[in-house]
Amino acid sequence: MEKIVEQGLLYDFYGELLTKHQQQIYEGVVYDNLSLGEIAQEEGISRQAVHDIVKRCDKILLSYEEKLQLVAKFASIKDKVSQINRLSMLYEQDELEDRSIYSSQVRKLSAEILQEL
Repeated sequence: MEKIVEQGLLYDFYGELLTKHQQQIYEGVVYDNLSLGEIAQEEGISRQAVHDIVKRCDKILLSYEEKLQLVAKFASIKDKVSQINRLSMLYEQDELEDRSIYSSQVRKLSAEILQEL
C-alpha cells in the first residue's frame, strides 16, 4: 500500500487518539500535503521537530493497528462485500450455471464477515 494512503487510513481509524497538536501537524502532512518547512513555520517550531512528530505519530498509529487490527479488518470486510456484489451481478446476469453455488458462497462470505465483526 502506498505510504500516504496507509497513513491516511491509519489516521482515519486512530487519529483521535493523538493529541490535538499531533493531529494538526499530521493532518498538514497527510491531508494538506504541506511540506515540513511550511508546517514548521506555521507552528513556530523547527522543521526537525515537525519531522520527529510525524515519525512519532507514524509509530503510534502503527502500534494501535498492530494491537487492534481495525484497518486490516476493514480491508478484509470490504473485499468480501465486493465479492458478494460480484456474485450478485453474476446471479442477475444468469451467468452462474448452478445457482446453489451462489447462495453457498454468499453464506460463506457473510459468515466470515460476521466472524470478523
